[in-house]
Amino acid sequence: MSNNKTVLEQANAAVTKGDNEGFLSFCTDDTLWTFVGDRVLRGKEAVRQWMAESYSQGPPELTVDHLIAEGEFVTAVGVVSTRDKGGKTTRYAYCDVWRVQDGKLAELRAFVIEEKG
Repeated sequence: MSNNKTVLEQANAAVTKGDNEGFLSFCTDDTLWTFVGDRVLRGKEAVRQWMAESYSQGPPELTVDHLIAEGEFVTAVGVVSTRDKGGKTTRYAYCDVWRVQDGKLAELRAFVIEEKG
């Protein structure tokens, strides 16, 4: 298994346990996250704030259906579920394309679509 896959698996394991700081330890300080069609997060502090808001009702449930690595890139395809402040769970299909630099998550291009029905 690719070392870059292992980095992402360990980072994802931390976040699903509610260990946001553990997840962030796998990110570069200047990590760049682009949620296509939505927003761009620049730097670890911006990601920390986004996680605190997005996961305020508990850690996400994450299912990775495919994990594909080539060179410095790892692509994860799956489903993520989060709860809102009212307790409602929403499921999203996602495709995350990560660039790994020196064993850390340096860049994310995320395609996220709410599952309906």
